[in-house]
Amino acid sequence: MPGSGSERRVLVVDDEPKVADTTAAVFASAGFSSRAVYTAEDALELIPRWTPHVAVIDVHLPGISGIDLAIHLKSEYPACKSSLFSGFVDSGELLESARKEGHTFELLAKPIPPKELLQLASDSPS
Repeated sequence: MPGSGSERRVLVVDDEPKVADTTAAVFASAGFSSRAVYTAEDALELIPRWTPHVAVIDVHLPGISGIDLAIHLKSEYPACKSSLFSGFVDSGELLESARKEGHTFELLAKPIPPKELLQLASDSPS
């Protein structure tokens, strides 16, 4: 089970530090416990110690892609809701490839309005 007690944890993964940090700050300002990391590898290192309820993941990351990270989370941490976001138009094609392998994810276009971000975390199960 993600998190502990009633603490709501949100992980933001984006290779642009300003985007990751700002997005995490939006969640923190609304009372969520949030962390920002800049690579999927950093996320994989953090998650066993600090398992999020929600992961907001950029599709295009160096090394392990955001889609591969989301697939891993879905497999290893099924209670964690993963939402993908991207500023690139070709992300739809990548998601379609994942969908053909049985993995369906929500894709949000950057920039994501703060109200939509907070809705992602509010809608996820505790």
